[in-house]
Amino acid sequence: MKHLIKILFAGTFLLAANTFAHHSFVAEFDSNKPIQLQGIVTKVEWTNPHVWIYLNVRNEETGEVVNWGAELGPPHGLQRRGWRRSTLSIGTPITVDGFLARNGSPRVNARSVTLTATGSSPGQTLDADSSIGSGQQ
Repeated sequence: MKHLIKILFAGTFLLAANTFAHHSFVAEFDSNKPIQLQGIVTKVEWTNPHVWIYLNVRNEETGEVVNWGAELGPPHGLQRRGWRRSTLSIGTPITVDGFLARNGSPRVNARSVTLTATGSSPGQTLDADSSIGSGQQ
């Protein structure tokens, strides 16, 4: 019985450590490298533990288009901040303010997402419920 308790305790500890590491902003993103991206939504993954938005961003100098991933907070956190599954759809022009990935990949941890103003509707800025904004550094 003692052996089983030790195994369960070790498994719980490892699972908790893995969960904490998964949510570490500092391990994945650099708060000293803010970036603003403007592009067109290509995909939205409304899943736990984080919502991801993908957008095509054109480099003004080279004309190259790169598909960036933006990590937001969890779905329930975004819903509390006014987001809905229907807030973004493919083809929506947006601006993402966030922080670059440490590994150099085209990924950011988003702080906010602004829907581009169109015609008579002004642009709306929504909090991305990101790790750095939630104090989970």
